[in-house]
Amino acid sequence: MAGRASAQAALETRRSVLAAAAEIASREGLDSVTIGRLAEVLGMSKAGVIGRFRSKERLQLETVDLVVESFRVRVWRPVRHLDAGLPRLLAVCAAWVRYAVDPGYSGGCLLTQVTYDYDGRAGAVHDRIAESRNRWREALSRDVDAAVAAGDLPPGTDTAQVVYGLESLAGGVTPARLLHGDSRTEEWALRGMYAVLGVRPPN
Repeated sequence: MAGRASAQAALETRRSVLAAAAEIASREGLDSVTIGRLAEVLGMSKAGVIGRFRSKERLQLETVDLVVESFRVRVWRPVRHLDAGLPRLLAVCAAWVRYAVDPGYSGGCLLTQVTYDYDGRAGAVHDRIAESRNRWREALSRDVDAAVAAGDLPPGTDTAQVVYGLESLAGGVTPARLLHGDSRTEEWALRGMYAVLGVRPPN
């Protein structure tokens, strides 16, 4: 029992470190997440932090994984049971915008943040972000194609352009909200997504 309790405590500590890393990264960028900074924020020793991750890069990768999983749980999991195609696309848009408006981090959507930080770099963090975003693009593309096949979107719909439009609108929520103080970002982004899909927006 003692071993199990110790393992659970170690897991909870790891989660706390990653949550703190994600919060810092949302405000200041992933490069600002350092072993020393986390130790200070969490009241831990540097050895206690580094011992769980072995390197800054491993810490960054696990922070990205944490945020990707949070996105999946809040955006994809609630809608994955819906019919493929337009019904699921519309539900995805609503969940995606809600997440973009309130991702759980004070600095806004961390997926957007790390994408801008690492899109032009080479390395493991870039590759992890690209991999996760490509999986999301593929999921969206399948539903766009299904909507076309069902006749809910017109023949000849450019799937890649639709996905690009949806991504662009979601990615614009954080700067509009935090940089410009726009208070209607959720409404605007969702209406924009409906326009990209060629569907009448909800009232």
